[in-house]
Amino acid sequence: MKPLIALAILGCLPVCTFAQAKPCEDLKSEIAKKLDAKGVTGYTLTIVDKGKEAGGKVVGSCGGGAQSIVYEKAAPKPKAAAQQKPQ
Repeated sequence: MKPLIALAILGCLPVCTFAQAKPCEDLKSEIAKKLDAKGVTGYTLTIVDKGKEAGGKVVGSCGGGAQSIVYEKAAPKPKAAAQQKPQ
């Protein structure tokens, strides 16, 4: 019985690996669609080399684990000073 389980796991391994190997642009697009569907605005998604994620939150891994997708919330725009009406 154990050899059958091991064979099933080994048979799934190439399929599972293929399913995880997703091009970075495709994964970035999927993440953006999910964020947009939730109403999130004012963000950027950047593809960076693994280990250079400083400045944001890693929300995905791609390129066989060599790259990451980093989410950064855009800084809020300063509100314009209230305009005074001439008297």
